[in-house]
Amino acid sequence: MYLMVARNHSNNLNESITMIAFFSDLNGVETFYAVCAGIGSFFVLVRMILQFFGGEIDAFDTDLDLDLEAGHTNADVGFKILSLHTISAFFMMFGLIGLALYRQSETGFVPSLIGGALAGSIAVWIIGKLFKIAGSLESSGTLATSKAVGRSGTVYINISEDGTGRVTIPSMSRDCEARTKDGKALENGTPVRILEVHANVLIVEKIKF
Repeated sequence: MYLMVARNHSNNLNESITMIAFFSDLNGVETFYAVCAGIGSFFVLVRMILQFFGGEIDAFDTDLDLDLEAGHTNADVGFKILSLHTISAFFMMFGLIGLALYRQSETGFVPSLIGGALAGSIAVWIIGKLFKIAGSLESSGTLATSKAVGRSGTVYINISEDGTGRVTIPSMSRDCEARTKDGKALENGTPVRILEVHANVLIVEKIKF
């Protein structure tokens, strides 16, 4: 047992030494690329973890309300040119490709800068296409959800305070993500009325008898 612990400690120490040696071997330009790649990768990883575990992404993925297409009103599905997610992806690819070109290919600073910027732009373009595809897939669902206004439903997954849950609408034979208008929590089985629909999320209130 003690041998295993000592071996693991030794491996961790060796990894730390290797990492320190790697960064100490970088010059100023390489450090710049490494920092960009590290920061971008961190935020991309955090967003992926939040999405995987169902965390609140809206607060993390702050945007500057610059839509790719004018007149697009679905802010959650629409691709934002400037958002924390896309900027993170840009810097991640910019740093990785820039570092690879400068350190491994020895192309020089300017070519590596251009190559990194091009790679980051391609990453942002790919994310934009993915958002656009997601938006087209959800377009029919959005139209159907808009017809829910004024109908009654029942909470079947608890709506948390200032958060979301799910509501089933018997008259439409479907269930949707929902949150309360006043931000209060509602428990499973609570009857509700749909007041509005924002970006495919139902805004509901408790039905008082």
